[in-house]
Amino acid sequence: MEDKITKRITLFIVTLSSFLAPFDGSSVNIALPSIGREFAMDAVSLGWVATAYLLSSAMFLVPFGRIADIHGRKKIYIAGIFVFAVSSLFLALSTTAAMLISLRILQGIGSAMIFGTGIAILSSVFPPQERGKALGIAVSATYLGLTLGPFLGGFLTEHLSWRSIFLVNVPLGIIIITLALLKLKGDWSEAKGEKFDLSGSIIYSLGVIALMLGFSGMSRFGKMAGTGLILAGVLTLFIFVRWEMRQESPVVDIRLFIKNKAFAFSNLAALINYSATFAITFFLSLYLQYIKGMDPSAAGAILIAQPVIMTIASPFAGRLSDRIEPAKVASIGMAILAAGLFMLVFVGTDTSMLYLVPVLILIGFGFALFSSPNSNAIMSSVEKKYYGIASGMLGTMRLTGQMLSMGLAVLIFAIYIGHNQITPEYHPAFLISIKTGFIIFGVLSCFGIVASLARGKIR
Repeated sequence: MEDKITKRITLFIVTLSSFLAPFDGSSVNIALPSIGREFAMDAVSLGWVATAYLLSSAMFLVPFGRIADIHGRKKIYIAGIFVFAVSSLFLALSTTAAMLISLRILQGIGSAMIFGTGIAILSSVFPPQERGKALGIAVSATYLGLTLGPFLGGFLTEHLSWRSIFLVNVPLGIIIITLALLKLKGDWSEAKGEKFDLSGSIIYSLGVIALMLGFSGMSRFGKMAGTGLILAGVLTLFIFVRWEMRQESPVVDIRLFIKNKAFAFSNLAALINYSATFAITFFLSLYLQYIKGMDPSAAGAILIAQPVIMTIASPFAGRLSDRIEPAKVASIGMAILAAGLFMLVFVGTDTSMLYLVPVLILIGFGFALFSSPNSNAIMSSVEKKYYGIASGMLGTMRLTGQMLSMGLAVLIFAIYIGHNQITPEYHPAFLISIKTGFIIFGVLSCFGIVASLARGKIR
């Protein structure tokens, strides 16, 4: 009975933190115009409010996952909540744009500490036959945060100011820290005594930041500079792999990718999944407002269909992956996603919402069927001492895939529309752009099906 109570409390704590960071991220995006007006920030500076957070999260996810495996996941998790809450408090008190962006970097580090350990803690507490259900609920909380963020963020910004968005994180952070200190039993440090490879962590972080800046900066820095950064990132990560193979206690045990087919292909499937899906909302938001003439709130009401289904279906998908081979469930989810993406290719000037909304529901269901079981597959494919690394790697695949997705979207617009505004004159070129994007994302999803099936059986 006590074991069951411990599991439920742990799940509740991790679920709260799984909601916290996505809610903050999606609500801040809504507040950017208000922030820009207060600090007289240009478009590039405003972009850094979002980008600084994503970059610091991606840089530190894997290193903090490794630190947690060595020194204890509970310690790093609580420290992460503390950093996130304190940075949120000072973000609400920001007096300059530079202070705001600097604190977003700190907040991203806190987020990395949370996401590099939360899933690992759940995997430590829940046995393999119950893990999928727990991960499904945590993933559902993530989607709930993404869903509620724009609505609550807009409400708070309109009625209280953008600063209230950050202040909301503080009491929630205090609640999570208090519960974690009092109720989380154990510290889960299966790699205790092993050394932390600081040099490898620095090389890894430099490679990730170069890659992500390259993907996100195609339009900001130009295609040549963006491509140069991507190539520099790939070269740096190649150096990182060679370095890690010579280390006694590496940040990432490269053998996990070489000898553990399930781990390698599950992470590849996650990267492909986020690369193929993250820009869907970006494309359709512009489509609904420019082509269909909807206002932002009406467009948001249409687009919410996808994350709502993801929130509802994720716990079901997680439970399903406890009974059925996770690789099979995830592969079916990826196939449904591919079908939905190819259906979006036919979206045009006269497309009815009676067509678009069911397609979004289908994509949301496919995403839910893929995400929880794939997370279950990744965590179930490694030993306990690698849970922090596995959790951090999964988060890195998510963020890198999201950046790649947006990089592809921006590149497609640059080819078809250039730097022109999307005026009625450019509506035909815009429609060709999003059709091209959905074709590319659909094909990517097909490769994702192959990667998902190639992992083999997890259990």
